[in-house]
Amino acid sequence: MKHHFVMSLTAIILVTSGIFCLHSYGRPFDLRTTVRCPVEEHDGTDYQVKIVLDGEDILNSPPEGLWSIATEWKKSWPSGWIHAGPTEIEHVGDWTILRGKLETPAGSWRLSDSYRPEGNVIKCIRRFIWDGADTAKCVTLSIRFQCRGRGSKAVLPGIIYHGNPSGARSGRVPVYSGEPGQEAIYEEHRFPMPYASLEWSASGNLQGVALHSLPSPVPFGNRFDQWWSLGLIAKEQGTELVLLSGPCASNGKRSVVKALQRSFVTYDNAYINVPPGAIIEKTFYLQAYKVPGEGSGFQQATRTSLEIFRPWSLEEMPAFGRIIEDKYRYAKTRWYQDGDIAGFKKYPDRNYFVFGWCGQAAALGYALQVLADDLHDPDALKMAIRSLDFLSTAEFYDEGFYTWYDFKQKKWQQGGRRPELLSQGQAMLNFANAIRTGRAKGLDVFRWERFLRRACDFHAKRILKDDWKPLSTNQAFFIAPLCSAYKLFGTEIYRRAAVKAGSVYASRHLSMDEPYWGGTLDASCEDKEGAFAALQGFMALYELTREPKYLKWAEHACDVVLTYMVVWDIDMPPGRLRDHGFKTRGWTAVSVQNQHIDVFAVLITPDIYRLGQYLNSDELKKIAILMYRSCGQLIDPYGSQGEQPYHTNYGQHSKYTQRLKSNDLDGLRGNYVEEWTVFWITAHFLNAAAQFKELGINISD
Repeated sequence: MKHHFVMSLTAIILVTSGIFCLHSYGRPFDLRTTVRCPVEEHDGTDYQVKIVLDGEDILNSPPEGLWSIATEWKKSWPSGWIHAGPTEIEHVGDWTILRGKLETPAGSWRLSDSYRPEGNVIKCIRRFIWDGADTAKCVTLSIRFQCRGRGSKAVLPGIIYHGNPSGARSGRVPVYSGEPGQEAIYEEHRFPMPYASLEWSASGNLQGVALHSLPSPVPFGNRFDQWWSLGLIAKEQGTELVLLSGPCASNGKRSVVKALQRSFVTYDNAYINVPPGAIIEKTFYLQAYKVPGEGSGFQQATRTSLEIFRPWSLEEMPAFGRIIEDKYRYAKTRWYQDGDIAGFKKYPDRNYFVFGWCGQAAALGYALQVLADDLHDPDALKMAIRSLDFLSTAEFYDEGFYTWYDFKQKKWQQGGRRPELLSQGQAMLNFANAIRTGRAKGLDVFRWERFLRRACDFHAKRILKDDWKPLSTNQAFFIAPLCSAYKLFGTEIYRRAAVKAGSVYASRHLSMDEPYWGGTLDASCEDKEGAFAALQGFMALYELTREPKYLKWAEHACDVVLTYMVVWDIDMPPGRLRDHGFKTRGWTAVSVQNQHIDVFAVLITPDIYRLGQYLNSDELKKIAILMYRSCGQLIDPYGSQGEQPYHTNYGQHSKYTQRLKSNDLDGLRGNYVEEWTVFWITAHFLNAAAQFKELGINISD
């Protein structure tokens, strides 16, 4: 008979204005965790561990034993598993320590787990000591806990969002349906927030669990730069949350990693060879919680990850003033003017002004108005005015307005085969902000107003049609400019279209059956920019109407955005990132397809800060400032900055792709691609700085 070591999580729930709150930014909560000692029975053989929520066991150690170690490597996967359970228990202060041995043909492992409640999680430090006489070869260590929940409603930040249903159609992303036998296990350094979570329905209620990790390279790894791996394994009767000492699996294949934009590469022989007397430790956290609404389970794991890592220290991060000075200096190198044709080039060596997304040609028409006095350059305001005067001449066609202008051929054109709708929405918001500030400065904004009215008329009427069914979240970028245009002009159809679009996207995304997606033009999948589009739109609707539902929707979208934010400083192997002492906190992964980090989230930071103001959350405000300032790293003496730091085993630039197709990962992680310097990398910093200044933030420090 087995003893049961029971950890009981008892949640005291506060209900405010009819909204269920378990743990929310800046709001009152009380989440108490208690540990009950096990009942010791002398005729038993070992102990088991259970996490109990309101009297129901939610997480359990596996029935075969708390500890599992693989002693062989066969068919590209751990084999020869041996299991054991604790036979001793000790209480030291608020720690509960379980000890035991695991016998293998080559010798004994001494094992211990030390558990302690911390806030709304149970912290554990697992210790492995190899007592064998010789090196234990081809070993895989593990941490395994099982829940009764099943299905695809899992979040592995930056990697999987409820199975990635939208990205799955492309064949380029990790997928997870929760069908028995599926494995979704990835290197810890791939996770912006290192947790694996699942939500499910049980007896009419929603429940959730999460396994959080303190990430680390694994000692004695057989592969160079081998780390622990984290993820889920779908079982017949539930789901297993796992940490392994290296092996990775995804999309029905074992020993693979998502190293290319379109595919996976082989990652075999990720075992360890442990010398006699070696001690290996791993810290992790177990969390169980009630889920207040469908699609919200990940929010509690996300907030817990922020509490565990508390990433907002600004020590050694670049200052606002220096970043703005550097970025403005570089922005001027992209200025082009030939008579009335004037604007900021998307590329350093090509003849295009481009609205929105990568080009952001209209962004500085707003930003330089606000920053002109801080920049101490009389040309700043002139460039803002001249650029918008010209861009307001953009030609319209049956899909809206053209987003590309070739200033050598003097021709407006479409950027590709499909209309860049998200770029149109982003450009319209640039114009709306510029008109608002331009009116306050007494500038002549007639041409800007004429252009924005025409764009809003076109897209508002299109959105209000009965057959409007946006493919992805990308058209949420129209909500904020339509709200702003309604404030500027009082045109009712702008408000109606914004409200309709917000309601459509809330109905599609809040449940996470269709996670936010499609906000990037080069990836049709779940991404942070899709979530940002919704966050920006929901915030604009709240500011227009002050209806609480929009604030709740914005909080949900913001939490998805934050799952892409790196909350820890990822240790790097030798390479350019380590050369710079690069800190990853505050940078964000791009999408479940393009798994590198970039500085795009700089543009999101003012919205996160404003949400923090509305929710009275100092944490959100600190996160916003961290994200901006941290992304000021890697700026070179010219003020330029590349797009793609490689924090994980992923490479997108052509200089790496051929090697990766040959499964050669050496020299990839920890490197940096600085050749791709499209203008958004500059414009977003100045755009966000202007917004922060309008919010009253000191940007001169």
